Amino acid sequence: MRYLSEYRDPGVAEALIRRIRNRSSRPWVMMEVCGGQTHTIVKQGINALLEGAVEMIHGPGCPVCVTPLEQIDKALALAAMPGVIFTSFGDMLRVPGSTCDLQAVRARGGQVQVVYSPLDAVDLARQHPDTEVVFFAVGFETTAPANAMAVWRAKELGVGNFSVLVSHVTVPPAITAILDAPDNRVEAFLAAGHVCTVMGWTEYEPIAARYRVPIVVTGFEPVDILEGIHLAVCQLEEGRHEVENQYARSVRREGTVPARDLVARVFQLVDRNWRGIGLIPRSGLGLREEFADFDAEIRFHVGDITVDEPKECRAGEVLRGQLKPVDCPAFAGQCTPEHPLGAPMVSTEGACAAYYHYDRHRSAHLTGRS
Repeated sequence: MRYLSEYRDPGVAEALIRRIRNRSSRPWVMMEVCGGQTHTIVKQGINALLEGAVEMIHGPGCPVCVTPLEQIDKALALAAMPGVIFTSFGDMLRVPGSTCDLQAVRARGGQVQVVYSPLDAVDLARQHPDTEVVFFAVGFETTAPANAMAVWRAKELGVGNFSVLVSHVTVPPAITAILDAPDNRVEAFLAAGHVCTVMGWTEYEPIAARYRVPIVVTGFEPVDILEGIHLAVCQLEEGRHEVENQYARSVRREGTVPARDLVARVFQLVDRNWRGIGLIPRSGLGLREEFADFDAEIRFHVGDITVDEPKECRAGEVLRGQLKPVDCPAFAGQCTPEHPLGAPMVSTEGACAAYYHYDRHRSAHLTGRS
């Protein structure tokens, strides 16, 4: 295939669905570890079309969703400080903290600005040398190179009024945490193609071998995902447990080496809390000691902020694949995109948002819920 439209071809998709159903000797349980893949699966009805052959479980693949409430509260505290311009990508503005969201802080006069690159925040700091500029560095390994470059560039240029609130997490430890859980049902994984474009897939190989679980690196279009599911089903049926690469047009085993090197020079592995999952050792990225001057938690003394997750929001169970969004009592009632209880309902990659926009009417019909 050479053109994007070919990865959306209904005829090719239908043929793959038939092959998956014919190949499956029993229902297999599979998890996609990417919010973008979740939205494609739910929007295109892939989960429904494969019912009885493959059950798709939606994992912690949305970086906005797994950012714990305490990090959101740190962002709110920074954004409300006089003399601070708090910058972020737009997808973080409506993620609720314990009291409000960044959009509400901006409405009350806080200097909250949406940027399209962390380097834009560095430029903003250079333009306003008497104002502190903080960038909310959220994401998996996909966004880590750009955020590392922003910190590297700020140090190189001597931009002393720039800092980052780092909330980076990495995928392999999350997969391991899911597999180690006593109630785990996942038998195969679809790995996120964009993460592996940066990092490659060597970190997944020992996981596949240790847990005897297939892992298929997959793209984001319907045919990408169906091909990935078919490859995983073939492995399961044959008793194999390997890492395969469906997304060959973008991903190489070693990843993008210059990007990996830059991330390693600026960041180091640290323990990180995940929303709904808790502490996963060495699952996050934190600034190395030589870049500590750019750490907003240290500079503004917000590192001690802690908060409990709201009990009425069951996002943690959704992110661990234990609960489908439509089975949450608050779904589409107490919790909507206009009034979200948690990040998975408001994030553009959140599973709850995907079900709300694409699947809630079908689910309501099947369950009798309005």
